[in-house]
Amino acid sequence: MSAEQDTLATPGWHAQLRLTFARPAERTCLVERQHRGPLLVQRPFYPEGDVCHAYIVHPPGGVVGGDELELEVDARDSTHVVLTTPAAAKFYRSDGRTARQKQTLRAKQSTLEWLPQESIYYPQSRVRSSTRIELESHAKLIGWDIACLGLPARNQPFDRGELHLHLELWVNGKPLLIDRLRLAGNDNNPSGLNGQQAVGTLLAYPATRAMIEAVRTLQPPGVELGVTLVDDVLVCRALAAQAEPIKHAFIEYWQTLRPLLLNRAAVSPRIWAT
Repeated sequence: MSAEQDTLATPGWHAQLRLTFARPAERTCLVERQHRGPLLVQRPFYPEGDVCHAYIVHPPGGVVGGDELELEVDARDSTHVVLTTPAAAKFYRSDGRTARQKQTLRAKQSTLEWLPQESIYYPQSRVRSSTRIELESHAKLIGWDIACLGLPARNQPFDRGELHLHLELWVNGKPLLIDRLRLAGNDNNPSGLNGQQAVGTLLAYPATRAMIEAVRTLQPPGVELGVTLVDDVLVCRALAAQAEPIKHAFIEYWQTLRPLLLNRAAVSPRIWAT
């Protein structure tokens, strides 16, 4: 058996993590946790008292072709959950197989803040990634997704490979945003990306015109930003040469939006400082 055949015969990681949050007393608690394979959650933190900060961890540190990751989060009535990751997600060069990631986040009569670090898609990676957010019964959301195409700091563009990146927002069973990004081969600079290597989307719901005006006054450096308000969803789209300016811009937007939407000052997850 050749080395290539041996690699293709090796099964990838199949990891699942299911989290349920409830509020049995005075604060949001992680009441149920199920996992299989290398996808974990750290012990929750409570820097704000009643708000639960939880960190999603993928111990291998990177995703390769054949890996499958599935995350399912259920935030039940009256909870407030802040979810983030300790580091960027790295999708490495593929041996021909496709890496798959599926994330489903549900919030009912609760508040969900989905603030992951960026995803880095290495040249020659093959990835299908979908994030679906489902809100019900007056739930509130601030969330984002940031993708870095290739390794721009090393002058390694995403010149080979294939990406299917999906982001959806549903409210009370109706789709308010369905976003599809597909990149293949040397098509990493299609019309719409303006030659940039990093792209991001930030969402806030339910948003107001005042929130739009508040973030439009901000001028973070090194990033192109566009903000719209449709069906009570604030959508910010960002382009930059690298992911870092987008991340800094989104954090600044989050710090501005959080008091307006949630009536809380922004308290950054501790893991961001490490």
